Amino acid sequence: QVQLVESGGGLVQPGGSLRLSCAASGFTFSSYPMSWYRQAPGKEREFVAYISSTGIRKSYADSVKGRFTISRDNAKNMVYVQMNSLKPEDTAVYFCRGFDSWGQGTQVTVSS
Repeated sequence: QVQLVESGGGLVQPGGSLRLSCAASGFTFSSYPMSWYRQAPGKEREFVAYISSTGIRKSYADSVKGRFTISRDNAKNMVYVQMNSLKPEDTAVYFCRGFDSWGQGTQVTVSS
């Protein structure tokens, strides 16, 4: 069955960095685009970043453009998001999405 497992979340100070990872299995990973979403407490889940199946095309939410970078390794069935210059408003549970499936999420907390 399809599995998406996120990791790499944690507590970081404002201005810090984190790299989230998502391990995918159960489908032909290299054939599908992947995305990251996030959900803050009391808010709806929102789009963060997208990467095409080949990794050539990428897009970002305006709120993270210039600070976050999405990437993938099709040989390892992994997708990543490098998050720099983190702000308190980036605090959320971050989810990996692909093949019409969601991971369980990983918590990112940005606080001093």
